[in-house]
Amino acid sequence: MTTVPSPDRVAATSTIRRLPDTLVNQIAAGEVVERPASAVKELVENALDAGATRVDVTIRDGGRALLSIADNGRGMTSEELSLSVERHATSKLPDGDLFHISTLGFRGEALPSIGSVSRMSIVSRARDSQDAWRIEIEGGRVFEPKPSAGGPGTTVEVRDLFFSTPARLKFLRSARAESGAIQDVLNRLAMAHPDIGFSLTEDGREKLRLNAAQGELLDLRLKRLGAIMGREFQENALPIDAEREGFRLTGFAGVPTLNRGNAAMQFLFVNGRPVRDKQLIGAVRGAYQDFLARDRHPLLALFLECGPRSVDVNVHPAKTEVRFQEPGLVRGLIFSALKHALAEAGHRASTSVSHAALGAFRPGGLPDTRQGSFSGGYAYRPPIPASPGLAATSYSFQGPEGFAPSARDETDSHVDPTTGEVTDAPPLTSYPLGAARAQVHATYVVSQTEDGIVIVDQHAAHERLVYEQMKAAMAAGGVPRQGLLIPEIVELEERAAERVLDRSVELAQLGLVLESFGPGAVAVRETPALLGEVDAQALVRDLADELEALGNAFSLKEKLEEVCGTMACHGSVRAGRRLNTEEMNALLRQMEATPHSGQCNHGRPTYGELKLADIEKLFGRR
Repeated sequence: MTTVPSPDRVAATSTIRRLPDTLVNQIAAGEVVERPASAVKELVENALDAGATRVDVTIRDGGRALLSIADNGRGMTSEELSLSVERHATSKLPDGDLFHISTLGFRGEALPSIGSVSRMSIVSRARDSQDAWRIEIEGGRVFEPKPSAGGPGTTVEVRDLFFSTPARLKFLRSARAESGAIQDVLNRLAMAHPDIGFSLTEDGREKLRLNAAQGELLDLRLKRLGAIMGREFQENALPIDAEREGFRLTGFAGVPTLNRGNAAMQFLFVNGRPVRDKQLIGAVRGAYQDFLARDRHPLLALFLECGPRSVDVNVHPAKTEVRFQEPGLVRGLIFSALKHALAEAGHRASTSVSHAALGAFRPGGLPDTRQGSFSGGYAYRPPIPASPGLAATSYSFQGPEGFAPSARDETDSHVDPTTGEVTDAPPLTSYPLGAARAQVHATYVVSQTEDGIVIVDQHAAHERLVYEQMKAAMAAGGVPRQGLLIPEIVELEERAAERVLDRSVELAQLGLVLESFGPGAVAVRETPALLGEVDAQALVRDLADELEALGNAFSLKEKLEEVCGTMACHGSVRAGRRLNTEEMNALLRQMEATPHSGQCNHGRPTYGELKLADIEKLFGRR
């Protein structure tokens, strides 16, 4: 049955009319001002565009009852104040070119949109004027400016947000959640502007204070990032500085062992503007894929500078999305810059390992939270070049047991191949990871450095070494294989056997040669030589599970880190294996010479260092 609309309804819907300005502003406010944090973002960006060096934010009830943003910027005259609350009135596009935007704001929508859904007042005084002016807007109704008292700069007060659109209030979260969102907005803007001071006061209690600082930009940024992301990040941050075809990427990225269960601590800024971009997540995941488990995420803050015409910020009224003219170039720049920084980090590990160890020693097992109580972690120094004798020991570590030549406890010597002279190498304690002293619980190697001790997880460390060797062998044309005298027969579920055999050609490039041995059975004929003696049964079963988890829409070369990581885990020195002094020292020297040996393939640290000064503090010697 068809319903016929009434003539009155047809007449009402068929008549085109111009919407009132108040309603237009309220519609615009739905896109610009989604919640109190959105209003804070727009108003603080206005303050930054006005040249402020100090921005103070005050809120009540999560921003519902009051939002106050005070700055010491250039201020406005009474005429400018009246224009500022009109739609699409702005001072930030002097030539009207939307493709050459050098400010954070440019649409001229923020103030009229906020004023249409709240009771807003603005007090402003221009820097070169002795008079301040006040204008009020209530639910979109604008009053005439009046003289007022006020210092140079602008103060915007927003009361009863969304009072004129009560339906929007129902979608707001708790006051605590809204307050957290406001602090997150301020943190992001503060990261991009370390030379500007910020404060946040909620219900009379100061929640955030970041003082302005002067000096080199990279140093300022690291201090500001440390104040926001934590001292742990500041101590474990790798500097990023790369340039390509008009794009410059700077910032800091955490070492892989410093990671989180989500990507909340990953920040990208484009020309000083905080943005959210899927390219960041994809490029970061690709750069860290060799070092972290798939459910872990690194900490970083990246700042991209480019010409205004290379990026389009006029995508959405919230201005948190951007589009690049050459997205592939940006993605490649982020990926390569992070890869280069991780490679230069060598075997550096996170200081959080040492902090946790010291905390466990203290009464109650609680970490020391006093600022500056512990320098923490391993201050990276370039590895001392290994002598030929040490190199031979390191590389022969992959051979059978009993391989290693003797190595003295404190010094080593070698014969110069050209002169035949015997020379002494530096004391082993002068190497970054020191001289091996003991093995504890047949799992951990304890070594002595010049100013502390290092504890190494032998399985995690050797797993990374084998993995890096497998990658290098793959890049050189294939992993060397060793044939089994008697093929190993592995029985699997029929579907699991099919999954493994379907990838037999690619697995052969990784050094694992498999053949079918009937339904549900696989014959292992050759294994990667780098793995030494390996439990073929367990290795093939783990690979079958790995292939099921990864799916079929990939090549093993694309997923090299997962497959090689599984193989490396099986070929590593296992926890519980006894090592002699020569083997332990060989492991330490090879770690120093191997990139990324500070963490295993799953992002766990391979070692932790305790400084002698901090050990002495534990026993009251300092």
